[in-house]
Amino acid sequence: MNRRLALPFARITRLLLVWIFFSSVPPASAANWTVRAQPARLVNGGPVLFQVKPPAPLESLNGIWLGHDVSFSYDAASKTWFALAGVSLETAPGSYSLELTGETQSGKFPSTRISFTRKLTVTRAKYPKIEVKLSVEGKFTEPSPGQQREIQEAQEVKKDYLNRVTPEREWSGPFTAPADAAISDVFGSRRIFNGKTSSPHLGLDFRVPSGTPVAAMNAGTVLLARPLYFEGNFVVLDHGQGLLTMYMHLSEFKVKEGDQVKRGQEIGLSGGTGRATGPHLHVGVRWQGTSLDPAGLMRLPLP
Repeated sequence: MNRRLALPFARITRLLLVWIFFSSVPPASAANWTVRAQPARLVNGGPVLFQVKPPAPLESLNGIWLGHDVSFSYDAASKTWFALAGVSLETAPGSYSLELTGETQSGKFPSTRISFTRKLTVTRAKYPKIEVKLSVEGKFTEPSPGQQREIQEAQEVKKDYLNRVTPEREWSGPFTAPADAAISDVFGSRRIFNGKTSSPHLGLDFRVPSGTPVAAMNAGTVLLARPLYFEGNFVVLDHGQGLLTMYMHLSEFKVKEGDQVKRGQEIGLSGGTGRATGPHLHVGVRWQGTSLDPAGLMRLPLP
């Protein structure tokens, strides 16, 4: 063979062998991947922390869970990739797939894509039914045509803002309680107002008097800080990657839209604005448009 052709031919051969080697790496070998979900029992309405150890060093790791895109971050201390996700209230009990795809680190050899699928079981949570003996104003149970227009306008605002997904993660470490107070109502309960059963309670209520400081549960950006019909004075923090925390019925705002806040920073004062039977703090959590249990989020051991 001509020596001018021999060297490039040899390089092409080596590259071909490398490609064959990496393409033959078993992408779905349970022995090569470690996938952990917390809590150990996944339920409808519950948040979940995924922790993954892949078979090779990765540049990036992404997943698909219940039709949602999941972005993973790398934790150097534990040498694992982690991501927050959740299970909607409407998810039926059953087995569901977490589909993982990663890009290996480039170095001596070209990077390659590897993948793995892990089956996880979701069970049904037991949520209580609570009768609220205090009455709320009739405008919240039987609104007039004018009030219905206000409700529709508020729904359009929430549809626009509460389904937004910003790519960068802003939260870090555990989510903490927004107030040091007892819980008066839990996530998932069905409440009865004026003899009528309402939709499931999509948050956590803290029994606090009006004027109690309300703290951000984690670092984020103020997405909303305005009054809405049912929510009253309403603050929404965007923690990145589709994760939002929401603070309702406030008597006063301490932040404005666009502000960046740290965990524990005061964002408002509690109150009884909007549809409320009295002064309290309602806190909600949404992940990519799905309502999750705030108590479950605060229990997760987040890095």
